[in-house]
Amino acid sequence: MTTIQQLNAAHGIGDRIRIVEGAGGLPFIRIDSDAASAVISLYAGQVLSFQPANDPDNLMFLSEAAYYQPGKAIKGGAPVCWPWFGPDPEGLGRPAHGFVRNRYWNLERTGAGADGELTVTLGLTDTEETRAIWPHAFDLALEIGVGASLRLSLFTRNTGTRPFQITQALHTYFRVGDIDRASVLGLDGLEYVDKTDHAACRRQEGAVSIATEVDRIYRGVRGELVIDDVALDRRIRIASQGSRTAVVWNPWARISAEMADLKDDDYRRFLCVETANADVDAVQVAPGGETRLTASYRVERDLPHVLQGVRPPLAS
Repeated sequence: MTTIQQLNAAHGIGDRIRIVEGAGGLPFIRIDSDAASAVISLYAGQVLSFQPANDPDNLMFLSEAAYYQPGKAIKGGAPVCWPWFGPDPEGLGRPAHGFVRNRYWNLERTGAGADGELTVTLGLTDTEETRAIWPHAFDLALEIGVGASLRLSLFTRNTGTRPFQITQALHTYFRVGDIDRASVLGLDGLEYVDKTDHAACRRQEGAVSIATEVDRIYRGVRGELVIDDVALDRRIRIASQGSRTAVVWNPWARISAEMADLKDDDYRRFLCVETANADVDAVQVAPGGETRLTASYRVERDLPHVLQGVRPPLAS
């Protein structure tokens, strides 16, 4: 494996992009732009932290009980689910959410844009080991842009001779001040699959609020979604491209207590709103073809609670 010193020599940019030894001895990338700071783990190819400059709160939730060891997923941040989302679609006993969130990614390149955005591109290519799990040739790249917003673009290229199908998600854990005072706007009227009730199909009415375990795949998603986080007095705007499904997940009390890498009450401090190609939104990639999934996250404060005419009440 390339050493941290070698990575810094090849890809470091002064004090703005540095590769350091992180938790569990894993190589982390620390980014400091004028507008925000971020931390990325080369293990799992995962953004762990994003915090706008002069903002007291991180965009992301990262469990204090998270594992930082090879073979384990890191609980929090923005895990990449690929080439399948959810359980093994073929029932072969392969890991849930695919195999790229428990592998080391390569640091391909870094850069600085004229607008002040700092970029990091991570890559992963098929190996004999991955082909034993999923028998396809691929190049996977995650481009991360850190500026006034956080931008994640996941590129899948089929380098083989056969087409393949993928489902995927950017499984982002957003920090919220109090789950009882958080809601998701922009999904009103959409059909969703309720995975807590035998995949029953239902239709959303109004904003999505969380008062029990929630595990839903929303279909036909268009436009921005907004997390209205009243306790932290902020809104998180989520813009997506290449996706027509969104996943909303919170494990609630029982499952949170059963997960060794979550504290019992952690469910009160996060909400997953995932940009995805899942359920009926699976993607076919032809030989030599490429597909892209993008999500951009932006924090707003001191602005009216407005989205497409939906106006939830302000906190008293």
